[in-house]
Amino acid sequence: MTQPPKEMSHEDVLRVKLEVLRQDHRDLDAAIRAYEESLSPDMLAVRRLKRQKLGLKDRIQRLEDQLTPDIIA
Repeated sequence: MTQPPKEMSHEDVLRVKLEVLRQDHRDLDAAIRAYEESLSPDMLAVRRLKRQKLGLKDRIQRLEDQLTPDIIA
């Protein structure tokens, strides 16, 4: 008899979300580079992608802050 899958802890869920956001951030970075290296780059699209990338960076930072314990010195 197999055991049911173990539920993920809140921290595990945050780590998975963090990795997904990091991958999205890398994908946006690649898309921005591709646009910028094209013969006639769409600068409006580049700006939009950069804005999205900054938003992802903020979300990544918030998740990292939740996962890092506060150290009281």
